[in-house]
Amino acid sequence: MSGARLAPLIDIGINLGHDSYDHDRDAVIARARELGVAQFVITGASIEGTRAAIDLARADPGRSFATAGCHPHHAIDYKSMAAELAALAAAPEVVAVGECGLDYHRNFSSPAEQRMAFARQLEVAVALGKPLFLHERDAHADLVALLSEHGTALPPAVVHCFTGDAAALDRYLEMGLWIGITGWICDERRGLHLRDLVARIPAGKLMIETDGPYLLPRDLDPKPDSRRNEPMYLPHVARAVAAARGETPQVLAAHTTATARAFFALPNVD
Repeated sequence: MSGARLAPLIDIGINLGHDSYDHDRDAVIARARELGVAQFVITGASIEGTRAAIDLARADPGRSFATAGCHPHHAIDYKSMAAELAALAAAPEVVAVGECGLDYHRNFSSPAEQRMAFARQLEVAVALGKPLFLHERDAHADLVALLSEHGTALPPAVVHCFTGDAAALDRYLEMGLWIGITGWICDERRGLHLRDLVARIPAGKLMIETDGPYLLPRDLDPKPDSRRNEPMYLPHVARAVAAARGETPQVLAAHTTATARAFFALPNVD
């Protein structure tokens, strides 16, 4: 994490309501802000997670914001939460519908259940006119098909934590989608291909995120004692993405922050 301080940065995907932050959440936020992370979009991936994200956003107005969604892992329970989730998504603190999408890698919910829950959440986003915060793993074709059903009515959508291949990236960009990149790019086992792909993403379509507490960058030096990721590592992700794109970290920080603020309609704060 060496080098000049990058500011302001925006972590567009942080699971700040996760219980691993319960004992030191204020300190996590303070550490990140000290390093230039000015704003957070806190992920809601279940009904409980969405409620927690909104509560955290309300406690930190202008700097923390929420998403409201049902992750595909939880799609089996979507019908029981659908009405409340749609109501929560309308809250002013909620800047996107999601995390929603398809994940055929684990299939904790069946593909059919996932497609149903995703289709309903697409309808909520269209009705509210709010952006989409998307999750996709091993389900590219079906995700594209469901998104395409809405044509020009589809609101802006970001594929969060993109880890796919060149063909998937090119298709998402052709559709006008935005792309979120995490510390996966720092993983020498699984993420090296992203270093070749991120230069394809135009400025104005790229955002950065930690997805904490998951995906701690593997190349941190010195390595932290804990495997928990947190938003203080967003500058490290920014530098890795900038290096892969052949940009200075300051240039990368400036355009990803401007993109995030435009996409989520966030206020300007330092």
